Amino acid sequence: MNSAVLTPLTARRGSPLKGRIRVPGDKSISHRALILAAMTVGETAISGLLEGEDVLHTADAMRALGARVERTGEGLWRVHGVGVGGFAQPSGSLDFGNSGTGCRLALGAVAGCGITATFDGDASLRTRPMRRVLDPLEKMGARVISAGEGDRLPLTLQGAADPMPITYESPVPSAQLKSAVLLAGLAAPGETTVIEAEATRDHTERLLKHFGAKITSKPHGEHGRRIVLQGQPELEPSNVVVPADPSSAAFPLVAALIVPGSELILDAVMTNALRTGLFATLKEMGANIETLATRDDGGEEVADLRVTASQLKGVVVPPERAPSMIDEYLILAVAASFAEGVTRMRGLKELRVKESDRLEATADMLRVNGVIVEIEGDDLIVHGKSNVAGGGEVKTHMDHRIAMSALMMGLASDNPVRIDDSAFIATSFPDFTGLMRSLGADFS
Repeated sequence: MNSAVLTPLTARRGSPLKGRIRVPGDKSISHRALILAAMTVGETAISGLLEGEDVLHTADAMRALGARVERTGEGLWRVHGVGVGGFAQPSGSLDFGNSGTGCRLALGAVAGCGITATFDGDASLRTRPMRRVLDPLEKMGARVISAGEGDRLPLTLQGAADPMPITYESPVPSAQLKSAVLLAGLAAPGETTVIEAEATRDHTERLLKHFGAKITSKPHGEHGRRIVLQGQPELEPSNVVVPADPSSAAFPLVAALIVPGSELILDAVMTNALRTGLFATLKEMGANIETLATRDDGGEEVADLRVTASQLKGVVVPPERAPSMIDEYLILAVAASFAEGVTRMRGLKELRVKESDRLEATADMLRVNGVIVEIEGDDLIVHGKSNVAGGGEVKTHMDHRIAMSALMMGLASDNPVRIDDSAFIATSFPDFTGLMRSLGADFS
């Protein structure tokens, strides 16, 4: 994306937020559905796919690797796969735009094929670390031909013609790292095992099972999992329904909690226990979040949620909750700003290697709007109060979640909050501003 021309946006306090909405499809599942469907033999229909820029880049990459990928309607896609290990040598580089998820998962998928591919992305993605994913992939037989400084993009990877199964203990809680190893392991004979000290989102495991792979996941230690994949399956096409993204739902949900008089219903939000740390934390803070109905969509539990404005109080968020809400700490920090008392979010080291250094960027977002905030080691400490001054301009650092979080703060602050650039919101949440305006949000 060309971000040379900035598109600033300002959010102002206004009327209560009211309405019923369905946020876009889950981004994590959308990436994985496209990649795994491309590794099946036959055709898979995907409905509810998130059509944000990040996911569209992954779709383009699968096309470049030889899969047939076509859009048949809004959120409706068909993927004709080439089988495990069947990717073709791409004629040009694979451009993942702003998407670390698409890039790291595709690195794993390509690592199990005897082809060479160059991975690239925008200025933000070029700054993000890839070495942690490359370490296990190299153990499986893949080889880095060239890379940017510090093993960053642009990066050329030669996949393994005969990938080897490994047992890998993940050094950090990262679903992307785990998924890359499992995707490479599909092409390896025997069993590929990933051991996690802290369980991370399990969408890859669920979708692998959905497409016919033999995979088991069992408890390991106090908070971890041991995942074992049987290699060289013939993955079978199986239609996928993508549920609404809880990470996207977090923004209107928190806005409804902090804007007085608000009441929203959020339809079909995925409530996978490894993704709902934010909801659990907000309820501990006193949030009124009511589950109206639950059902199963494509192997994932979904629920309709009613959210009403609430008086929140500060809490301590334990570090072991981080994997289930790693993308939601920014918007939680906004909620904590309007809560009575201190909220301490512990163990946020992983936020330093996201689209930006989200730990520092979150603190800056709060400070510029009059909130007292501290960083102690990997902990974020927010001193909340019922009214937030606002009035600041937030630097988004090309990060969609900073942009949306700051705008939600502006809807409840005494003074407007401005962001320097709203362009990157489209990477995960197309028509975010239109949807929020339909609920009564004042953006200009």
